[in-house]
Amino acid sequence: MKFPLIVTNFKAYESAIGIQALELAKWHAEIAQETGVTMGVAVQSVDVFRVASQVALPVFSQHVDTISYGAYTGSSLPEAVRQAGAFGTLLNHSERRLPHEVLEQAVCRAKEAGLFVIVCVETPEEGSQVLKFGPDLIAVEPFELIGGTVSVSTARPEVIQEAVEKIGVGKVMVGAGIKNAEDVRLALKYGAVGVLLASGITKAQAPELVLRDLALGAS
Repeated sequence: MKFPLIVTNFKAYESAIGIQALELAKWHAEIAQETGVTMGVAVQSVDVFRVASQVALPVFSQHVDTISYGAYTGSSLPEAVRQAGAFGTLLNHSERRLPHEVLEQAVCRAKEAGLFVIVCVETPEEGSQVLKFGPDLIAVEPFELIGGTVSVSTARPEVIQEAVEKIGVGKVMVGAGIKNAEDVRLALKYGAVGVLLASGITKAQAPELVLRDLALGAS
């Protein structure tokens, strides 16, 4: 994985599922190719194959469960997600929080399946706690800033610095309110290796313009 990394979480927005997910992912791939900045997308599990089979960029599932092969109707099997073409998975997003004992099992299962794991946390302290589970990256997203108009980079830069101190150099992504090149530039300046965002892209009238702007901050 080449850093810096920009990952867009498509969540379950109407503008970012099905065919729309594919079209939005294609913009990410095109701009990543143009700029040399690594971009990834976190899609609904049902969209992993559609996107991964047609777009050359890291595709993440938004979640996987702790199950192994067997009778587990309705669960998301890590191996199935991997075979669908996923490069990795998000875990413990603020909208899909897991008890830490379950999170540890989920990280383990995801890694066994060959998935790159990004664990989301709300504070640097939580990040230092889940580091022992062995995720590849930890995305720190202060809950109060998620989906807002002010970014963690401008409102809480000390959170980024503290996260790098407590979690380690080369392990920290940040999210919450990331929307432009300056947000990305500041996040990297304070020690993050990437950013995680959602509505700044999925709700944008011209997402390709926003992506190009974000890439400028990472260049």
